Amino acid sequence: MNSPQHPLHSAQAGADAMTATAPPVLVTGATGRIGRAVVDLLTDAGVPVRALVRRPESAATLPADVEIVTGDLTAPESLDAALHAVSTVFLVWTAPPQTAAAVVDRLAAHTQRVVYLSAPHRTPHPFFQQPNPMAALHAEIERLIAASGVESTIVRPGMFASNALFWWAAAIRGDGVVRWPYGAAETAPVDDRDVAEVVARALRESGHVGGDYVLTGPESLTQAEQVRIIGDALGRRLTFEEMPPDEFRREAPEAARPAVEMLLAAWNAALGRPAHVTSTVSDLLGRPARTFRQWAADHATALTPAAD
Repeated sequence: MNSPQHPLHSAQAGADAMTATAPPVLVTGATGRIGRAVVDLLTDAGVPVRALVRRPESAATLPADVEIVTGDLTAPESLDAALHAVSTVFLVWTAPPQTAAAVVDRLAAHTQRVVYLSAPHRTPHPFFQQPNPMAALHAEIERLIAASGVESTIVRPGMFASNALFWWAAAIRGDGVVRWPYGAAETAPVDDRDVAEVVARALRESGHVGGDYVLTGPESLTQAEQVRIIGDALGRRLTFEEMPPDEFRREAPEAARPAVEMLLAAWNAALGRPAHVTSTVSDLLGRPARTFRQWAADHATALTPAAD
């Protein structure tokens, strides 16, 4: 005669069966810096994932058990296959605004809940209150989501710690002199991994409907201090040199001009006051948010000069 199954084993078997039959979570921006991490976290937790990609070849590095569907936010009708039998969507807007209303209408018609990656444009801190076309776009998409009646969770990361890779890595790997404007401006860089964990939790857990989560790192740091912290992680002395804003404008590619003007205005407005810091990451994840020092240590390899 078979021995009775342990209650914990029975509960796990039931959970596994529920996961196996659960509808997939649709992840847009699945190959981006947040979306990619969200895909990994969901699949590691046994959640079925469907990834929306514009080009199938871009999904080559996604986990093998992720369902790949081709679609484009600029062509709302292309989303129908991706939305079939989906209950929850992670929306990362990576397209011009013209099709936003049609996309949100489709989401509302096919899904129960949307987790939207937005920005802290409602936060009453001058860093986030400068005129910004991206903030206006986020606000409009949030308005569309609210008007559609679909359940939603809004995730609002502040400045990403990983911006340091895009902005300073070449200089750090080179002569170690980072020339940049507004070195005294303070931000609270949030680790991309913490953002992804909050998103993944909001996607796979109940209780986040109506959530409006502003995510920051745990400490306010000047940009010059961030460069020094990276130097500490590398065991090198890095130098921060103040760059005049007009020079920063001149050196930026024309296509990046709107982002450049947004950043310069935000940094200028933030001078003389600490960055806005929230405890939301630790409140939601039950552990401290990763510090910028931890981020720098974990990404030291990407910032280390290549050996000759």
